[in-house]
Amino acid sequence: MDEIAMKEDKKQLPLTEISANCQRISSRSNKQNVTFQKMKSVVADEPKPMDSKEWRKRGKEMVDYIAEYLDTIARRRVTPNVEPGYLKSLLPDTAPNQAEDWDSIMHDFDKYIMPGITHWQHPRFHAYFPSGNSYPSILADMLSDAVACIGFSWAASPACTELETVMLDWVGRMIGLSNDFLCFSDVKSKGGGVIQGSASDCVLVCLLAARFAAIKAHKELNADLDECQILSKLIGYCSKEAHSCVEKAATIGFVKLRILDTNEKFQLKGETLAKAIEEDKAVGLIPFFVSTTLGTTSCCSFDAIHEIGPICNEENIWLHVDAAYAGSSFICPEFQYLLNGVNFASSFNMNPNKWMLVNFDCSLLW
Repeated sequence: MDEIAMKEDKKQLPLTEISANCQRISSRSNKQNVTFQKMKSVVADEPKPMDSKEWRKRGKEMVDYIAEYLDTIARRRVTPNVEPGYLKSLLPDTAPNQAEDWDSIMHDFDKYIMPGITHWQHPRFHAYFPSGNSYPSILADMLSDAVACIGFSWAASPACTELETVMLDWVGRMIGLSNDFLCFSDVKSKGGGVIQGSASDCVLVCLLAARFAAIKAHKELNADLDECQILSKLIGYCSKEAHSCVEKAATIGFVKLRILDTNEKFQLKGETLAKAIEEDKAVGLIPFFVSTTLGTTSCCSFDAIHEIGPICNEENIWLHVDAAYAGSSFICPEFQYLLNGVNFASSFNMNPNKWMLVNFDCSLLW
């Protein structure tokens, strides 16, 4: 009987309670509908992903923008009139949650970014080092960005590897490098070049290669020595006019570096290096790497590699020649006498992005 009574009670729920339940359900439904409508509105307002049709339009606009910028660059300040940290307060604290249309992006670029640009292509820009751009270089960047292949091996993109190898042989011949540096000079050649991001990368790569070769050679001479013992004794050399990247490379490579004085022409001489090597060997150190410079950043001085080269060859020391600044000038035959002694070098680098109107970054390493 009790169960029957409970069922009867449930059937006789007050009309007010039923009405309230219906209102709650209706309210939730309305809120969900409003939220859904808002989401639809947000999605509708978001710019669509750029397709080929819009890219053609924006690409033509960008070409006009770049041409106008370069045609009128002389009217601008060379350096910006801003203080450190100027940009932080002009930008949002977090990345945007929603996409913006391209016009808004370009508006922000002109309003916030361009006022903080140092114009390296300005005719009155004479700081640091030359970094000349050109229209063919810009077009080539567009093309390579569109192809967007990663040529880390021949299989990853055969044309990348082969064009790089052939082109560096071209440039090597142009600047007067010996056949030992070229890939296709002989079927047994161990030479050849690769493109690096910067001269600093080139110096670091060569120092690490020299370190590996030195450790391997000394382990063969004395199998009882472990790598850490040999590493602790390795020492490299450069002049005080050398780029700071040499010192940084030595720090990264965990090796000692001795910075040597130059003569009145700001060049490192062979006798200075020979004396330093003799002193360091006498205290048990192992000279393994010398970084010389053809065209120092500070004053475009040239180390005497015709004197340094034979010393490195006799001592079995890796000789690197950093011609990042002046290397492009060796295309002119009348300047190639400055390369005298480069045949003793184990590695050589130069930067086409300085004098050859190739956009940064582009360093060639043989």
